[in-house]
Amino acid sequence: MIDLNVSRRTFLQAGGAFAALGLAGCATTAQPVIAPVKAEPIVLNTAESEMYAARPEEQFPLPAVPYQKVPARFRRQWVDNTTGERPGTLVVDTANHFLYLTYENGKAMRYGVGLGRAGFEWAGRGVIQYKRKWPRWTPPDEMVARRPDLKPYSIANGGMDPGLKNPLGARALYIFKDGVDTIYRIHGSPEWWTIGKSVSSGCVRMLNQDVIDLHSRVPNRTEILVIGATMA
Repeated sequence: MIDLNVSRRTFLQAGGAFAALGLAGCATTAQPVIAPVKAEPIVLNTAESEMYAARPEEQFPLPAVPYQKVPARFRRQWVDNTTGERPGTLVVDTANHFLYLTYENGKAMRYGVGLGRAGFEWAGRGVIQYKRKWPRWTPPDEMVARRPDLKPYSIANGGMDPGLKNPLGARALYIFKDGVDTIYRIHGSPEWWTIGKSVSSGCVRMLNQDVIDLHSRVPNRTEILVIGATMA
């Protein structure tokens, strides 16, 4: 279970420190929508330099994130829980490009995310069936049919080796619904400039340093709610 008694100081000091390809499409499931988050002043904390520092101890050493270039609202931070979900739940708010991990006492950990086309194609409730460090990437056969250049990374060929150029980045969390893979992933990315934006491909992408932090905080079978922006 995740530790629900995390303090603001613990959060701020937690977790330190290529090109993403499409993952897949999923069926859309109607769900209520979180009201758009109002812009609020963000007080920068020097701990951000530690959160987004280089991670030389990783299997594939990660460079530091130039976090000053990432809008402050999309940097990892401790906020009020505006989702209405119980503690221990993940919430992806696609309308505002936020991912929340809810805690007790009305608080939540919020991360900025980038979204690709696949990131808008599935919504609903599910669970994190499992998670992987430095995962392999196996594009679906339908994608390989459209992109013959991806055949070396097909399911039949065992996928793409993990590494800095792998589209899933340093960590991946795999979302299932009713025991079935949604083909919807939360994953890392080195492309810090895409956080808070909608890009051409991929599901839910996070800064590698952020997805490492998230991976360490949520166990398998964590409940997740994905709220589609197109349902507003």
